[in-house]
Amino acid sequence: MTQLLTVNNLSVNYGAIKAVQGVSLSVNRGEIVTLIGANGAGKSTILRTIAGLEKVASGLITFENQGFNRMPSDKRVQNGVVLVPEGRRVFPGMTVQENLQLGAFSVKDKHQVHAAFDTVYEQFPILKARLNQDAATLSGGEQQMLAIGRALMANPKMILLDEPSMGLAPLYIQKIFDIIENIRNHGVTVLVIEQNAAQALRIADRGYVIESGKIIATDTGEALLVSDDVKRAYLGSDVLIK
Repeated sequence: MTQLLTVNNLSVNYGAIKAVQGVSLSVNRGEIVTLIGANGAGKSTILRTIAGLEKVASGLITFENQGFNRMPSDKRVQNGVVLVPEGRRVFPGMTVQENLQLGAFSVKDKHQVHAAFDTVYEQFPILKARLNQDAATLSGGEQQMLAIGRALMANPKMILLDEPSMGLAPLYIQKIFDIIENIRNHGVTVLVIEQNAAQALRIADRGYVIESGKIIATDTGEALLVSDDVKRAYLGSDVLIK
């Protein structure tokens, strides 16, 4: 498989706090890869650094063999990497359609924008039904769909998902994971961090376990799901394997 993203010996600091320490990982084109670990382990920092929202202290990030370390975040979007942040961050006071339009800020071709709208509305028919509704009035699950749809408007090659199921009702949690698989099936590579580690590992091709800013294990999603150490630390020993 072709490597799309490579993170080599990445370290990120918040002042004197070493949030990420020497992390190396890769994501191949067409994969779903998940990062799992306890709160505060550094997972969100890794995603935010890949997206250009945090500074690299040391190490190298490359995407399609292009160095990302000094590239502004908006240029990373133009190169195909889009972050869906934790907490959805939809824009209140703006309609669903206006929120989606903002996601296409880097796309200059109007025909591509129209095609992106068609694709998003096909994948998320509920958004089409609510296109003139204030985004703030959507349910949590609908807001998460909007946040993902907004990212897809940029025609990304890779989407970074930060806790996409957080705070959602159980019905929407399953829908979100179905959506993640559907995104991959439509040709978009996915790197996801998720509090629901068991569910994330079920759909992931590969996973990395992060502890205190360091990678302590990596394997296929299936292997990590049945690992006694992973179950004990992150999944609960009685996790149901489906």
